[in-house]
Amino acid sequence: MQHQYKYTAAMIIIAICLSGCGNTSKIASQADFGPDPVLVAPETSLIPTLNIASAKGWPIDAKPTAAKGLMVNRFAVDLDHPRWLYILPNGDVLVAESNAPKSENSDWSIKSWIKGMVLEDAGAAVPSADRITLLRDNDNDGVAETRHVFLKNLHSPFGMALIGNDFYVANADEIVRFPYEEGQTQITAKPEHVTDLPGGPINHHWTKNIIANEDGTKLYATVGSNSNIGENGMEAEKNRAAILEVNLQTGEKRLFASGLRNPNGLDWQPQTGELWTTVNERDEIGSDLVPDYMTSVKDGAFYGWPYSYYGQHVDTRVQPQRPELVEKAIKPDYALGAHTASLGLTFYNADLLADKYRNGAFIGQHGSWNRKPLSGYKVIFVPFKNGKPDGLPQEILTGFVDENGDARGCPVGVVVDKMGGLLVADDVGNTVWRVSPEKN
Repeated sequence: MQHQYKYTAAMIIIAICLSGCGNTSKIASQADFGPDPVLVAPETSLIPTLNIASAKGWPIDAKPTAAKGLMVNRFAVDLDHPRWLYILPNGDVLVAESNAPKSENSDWSIKSWIKGMVLEDAGAAVPSADRITLLRDNDNDGVAETRHVFLKNLHSPFGMALIGNDFYVANADEIVRFPYEEGQTQITAKPEHVTDLPGGPINHHWTKNIIANEDGTKLYATVGSNSNIGENGMEAEKNRAAILEVNLQTGEKRLFASGLRNPNGLDWQPQTGELWTTVNERDEIGSDLVPDYMTSVKDGAFYGWPYSYYGQHVDTRVQPQRPELVEKAIKPDYALGAHTASLGLTFYNADLLADKYRNGAFIGQHGSWNRKPLSGYKVIFVPFKNGKPDGLPQEILTGFVDENGDARGCPVGVVVDKMGGLLVADDVGNTVWRVSPEKN
């Protein structure tokens, strides 16, 4: 009976949220992008903003709209929630088909129940395939002709990295290693444990990405927070909201950078060699706060979460406050819009696309669920000059939301293939898209 009361209460709250209650954006388009975004006063309310683009998938005759001078085609279809991409030296494309692990947290709350309903409507509640699939374009026509199950029986895999003949996978709670030979289409060897990563029982942000340093001695791993603003206690945030540095010889790890609520994308900026990341910021203070961002990552730096955002903008909801941490919080380099869920990141250092894209960043924006109007649901490009962002973002792929406000797809990971095309993982459309120059 008690559970029935909770269910009824949750349904009433969802109905109220979807009936028009909640905060609506008041700023101009792209005002929350760039090095100095507009940061309005925070707005809190008892009823949170919900605005969900229900997952519908792509009609057979539809595809995203590419920017002028570009075209897009289906590189691979009929995948199972493809999230992240990695290119092997021979050009094979690896796709992490993955979703959140089954929750070990038995605590029931209306808030957690609503979250589950939101995920289901947005297409993010499907069971995890727990595998990595290899796609091969045999004739270089921009379409994968063959596919193989490269690795299976993983645990919500996400980030991937190859160092020599060692292939690393970031599962939801650990980094593992496998032997690999060039051209291999399947790995059957058992995983070798490298190091633990923060996992359950809550594991609020489960995705863990990895990237190797230049000499292959270290991996850098993203670990998202276990909450929105630390409401589960800061002990639950140990080694979270951070990028960890992992020594591959010993398996030891240390905090490389912290105060990053949910970092995902990782790449090395080709002009400076600096590590950059994309970060999803906090929720529940309005449709215009807080912009997600991309930033260079400095060793030992603190970026504010949960105590502040964009430097010294204090989040008064967080108690007790830590003014000594707020004082040293670093302002991120470039805002990517509030609630856009900016995940994928890759710098362009190839020759196929126009020269204006060289050294700039392509970003996959998965899309909002708690903002009016919707934000994200596109792939954007941020131009760089002398190793720094230079100008407003440009739309590369749009059309992921249809005229009814439903999601045909949601872009996640982005990567440059062996021929210089841009590949985009679409976890709602179950597709990998390929962007290339428009044919005359």
